[in-house]
Amino acid sequence: MPHFVATYAYTDDTAARDATRPEHRRYLASLGERLVLSGPTDADGAVLVFEAGSAAEVEEILDADPFTRDGIVAARTLVGWNPVLGRLHPQL
Repeated sequence: MPHFVATYAYTDDTAARDATRPEHRRYLASLGERLVLSGPTDADGAVLVFEAGSAAEVEEILDADPFTRDGIVAARTLVGWNPVLGRLHPQL
């Protein structure tokens, strides 16, 4: 199944981010096998790696994320990704 990498850039509203984070993490945990990895960056954003049938499917997932819904995400990107090498490659 294809892989996709999304990036988030957050707004400066850290209070809203902190308030929404538990719901955001519950939502991501509910995605099961579709979410491969996720986590915050040191650039006030996040990286999320998905396994999904299409970019459109991932866009729907991202649109339903409480961080997106509540305006925590100022900008996001989504690209297809073809993992070729690395320690985790056999597991992908």
